Amino acid sequence: MDHHEVAEVLDKPISQELLGSSIPARLAYVGVDGAPRAIPIAFSWTGEQVLMATVPKSAKVRALRRNPRVALTIDTQDQWPPRVLLVRGATRLDLVDGVPDAYVEGSRKLVPTEHFGSWEQGVRALYQQMVLITVEPDWAKLLDFETTIPQAVEDLVLAHRSG
Repeated sequence: MDHHEVAEVLDKPISQELLGSSIPARLAYVGVDGAPRAIPIAFSWTGEQVLMATVPKSAKVRALRRNPRVALTIDTQDQWPPRVLLVRGATRLDLVDGVPDAYVEGSRKLVPTEHFGSWEQGVRALYQQMVLITVEPDWAKLLDFETTIPQAVEDLVLAHRSG
């Protein structure tokens, strides 16, 4: 997909709703042992990049240094029809001192308001450094199951219609 096509998908109202929601992303990557991994992770969206952060010595940092390609999904679980935003891209890893603002903002969507102050204070006291994980999407697809569906299902519907 070219940059314009990716931006078009990510600019759709449902995509924007999912990117701004309190739903954690599911980050999929290949572990250093070659096995797939998928983890929930807090994220923030800049309008062009997905930002996440983690501990410098985490397994995902080692894996992403070896293979930076990832897939993300942000999806609803409690509504019908479901809404699913799929994103792929390569990661950039930056070691930063302290706690990145993107980590705090991403977590703000997940941590209950009444606990956020003490959570943030604890995080800032604990982490001397973090790795900021940046994904600039190079592929994206929105499945809303009203105007867009998985390609295999779309192919099946077309085949069924044509007889």
